[in-house]
Amino acid sequence: MYAYLKGTLEEVTEDNIIVEVGNIGYNVKVSTTTADMLPPTGSEVKIYTYTLVREDSFSLYGFMTRDDLEVFKKLITVNGIGPKGGLAILSVMSADALRFAILSGDAKAIAKAPGIGNKTAERVILDLRDKVSLEDTLRGFGQPADSGAAAADVDHSVINEAIEALTALGYSASDAAAAVKKAHTAEDMTVESLLKEALKFMF
Repeated sequence: MYAYLKGTLEEVTEDNIIVEVGNIGYNVKVSTTTADMLPPTGSEVKIYTYTLVREDSFSLYGFMTRDDLEVFKKLITVNGIGPKGGLAILSVMSADALRFAILSGDAKAIAKAPGIGNKTAERVILDLRDKVSLEDTLRGFGQPADSGAAAADVDHSVINEAIEALTALGYSASDAAAAVKKAHTAEDMTVESLLKEALKFMF
């Protein structure tokens, strides 16, 4: 129903925010990751939303990026993962890390979310493996997550090899992917230099 809300951020709690649009305050449920990305209260904010309408309730779920929203919509198609479970998973890992966990079969990383057991995590992997792609997973790589700069055009094979090297060292695939994404990258980066940068984020 609502593609997004753009207005003043009036209030932030652990799992809910209030956005005022046209003198109306909208309650929006958010993940802790989204809450951490928000600007200070009183600032203008744009939140991409998912609307859930039931007989006894009308709820909005909000995300700072369209990518997070699309991943959330995939998550809630999995049997046993409702909106609460979807937010729980996106509170412990980014959309990119989740996609990599799905593609690599890393159920333990997904099961770190509150209320998500190993069986449910395995179901997420089974149901969504064909709905995510390596291209989507690597799309956000090439710049630090907190950088506003344009992404460097890093060879995806270099990224893959760096992640594989970290997993060979005993790190989980999702942790390895998260570290590589955080690493400062350059267009002519080698596997060795990227691995050296990524290892800084593993300790």
